[in-house]
Amino acid sequence: MAESMKGLHRTHRCTEVSNRNIGETVTVMGWVQKSRNKGGIIFVDLRDRSGLLQIIFEESDAGKEGFAKAEHLRSEFVIAVVGKVEARSGAVNENLKTGDIEIRATDIRILSESEVPPFPIEEDSKTKEELRLKYRYLDLRRPDLQRNIMLRSKVANLTRQFLTEEGFLEIETPMLTKSTPEGARDYLVPSRIHPGSFYALPQSPQLFKQLLMCSGYDRYFQIAKCFRDEDLRADRQPEFTQIDMELSFVDVDDVIDVNERLLKKMFKESIGVDIELPIQRMTWAEAMDRFGSDKPDLRFGMELKNVSDIVKNCGFGVFTGALENGGSVRGINANGQAGMPRKKIDALVDYAKDFGAKGLAYLSINEDGSYKSSFAKFMTEEELSALVAALDGRPGDLLFFAADEDEVVFAVLGNLRLEIARNLGLLNKEDYKFLWVTEFPLLEYSKEEGRYKAMHHPFTMPMEEDLDMIDTQP
Repeated sequence: MAESMKGLHRTHRCTEVSNRNIGETVTVMGWVQKSRNKGGIIFVDLRDRSGLLQIIFEESDAGKEGFAKAEHLRSEFVIAVVGKVEARSGAVNENLKTGDIEIRATDIRILSESEVPPFPIEEDSKTKEELRLKYRYLDLRRPDLQRNIMLRSKVANLTRQFLTEEGFLEIETPMLTKSTPEGARDYLVPSRIHPGSFYALPQSPQLFKQLLMCSGYDRYFQIAKCFRDEDLRADRQPEFTQIDMELSFVDVDDVIDVNERLLKKMFKESIGVDIELPIQRMTWAEAMDRFGSDKPDLRFGMELKNVSDIVKNCGFGVFTGALENGGSVRGINANGQAGMPRKKIDALVDYAKDFGAKGLAYLSINEDGSYKSSFAKFMTEEELSALVAALDGRPGDLLFFAADEDEVVFAVLGNLRLEIARNLGLLNKEDYKFLWVTEFPLLEYSKEEGRYKAMHHPFTMPMEEDLDMIDTQP
């Protein structure tokens, strides 16, 4: 039966108790992670959002009634405990922040009982996502999710602190607004007062922050909610939050500078990672040419190489046909993967087809320097040697090639290099490689729509050297 916490006030969160509190009486509250009855002594791991703390119950300290309550405890019971802080009498638990202390309970109240949870409340749960989402309030108790939420809160506070010190004003913009053409479909909200009319939820605060600049608020920021009616994909969310800002009377270097310093503060003070400034810059054209992506992952190599000039006169129709249609032939080198099983190669070919490839040509370099490839017979020794040299191929390497229009080749090889890197474990989550990609094209041609449209969004300043083209070549 649940008890009241009347008269009790929590003095510490679990991990706020330390060896500095030895000898003190404290009151802690939280959830039972697990309970172990050793006969005459009960050990309870108490959990709150800060972490774990060990509680010891013995009848001599907690009394007969208190010990009986402790015997009744099960996982996820919510309890309040009063007790004295002691140094651990047994082995210190180096894996816990509070591993050198424990609380000897003198009083306990069971604030809420719990049924057996449908899955264990623990880190790195192997529970299916569908079940976790059904019991989201339980899932959010897990330490890894709690750390994520607390990190997000810390980053938001660091952002507000930094930008305020930089002279920015935090200004909220409307959530119910007029529908305007942007990058996705709008979420619509029907108006009760005006039947048949709708508000749109903002895809971004873009128009509002432009109005704020016109109104003289020369440095604005907002931690803004955005809504986009898009298909669910790994890089798409119907609802998300962004750090939104706008500045007046600045150039591109000013904008980059304030963002770099924000990132440096954010990473250093939230996760202890020191970012070296200035951050590397690369033009969009170079990023696409070298990595097949406008957001390249620089944690590993495997760069794209253009071999069009080498194969333009070869006898392999796939290569020459692509070049005759204005496309290109490019390749990547999967170092040391010549022994990759055919089944895995076929899986990579199928993966490439998801991005528009009609197929994928490949060439393996044997340890004796000979080649194994389905297209080698269509090329001379000189062409093959030049092709391998262009990709810095060595014995034991596996080379992949795509031939098509540039847009397809970039998509195929850009995604293929990432898939190979994932399969080979080349992506170190502790390695951070920041990059500014500059000089994006403003427009791209959409074959489906038969017109030019904004590559990302229309709110983009032209390059200064191109400004005269607005009049001369609109």
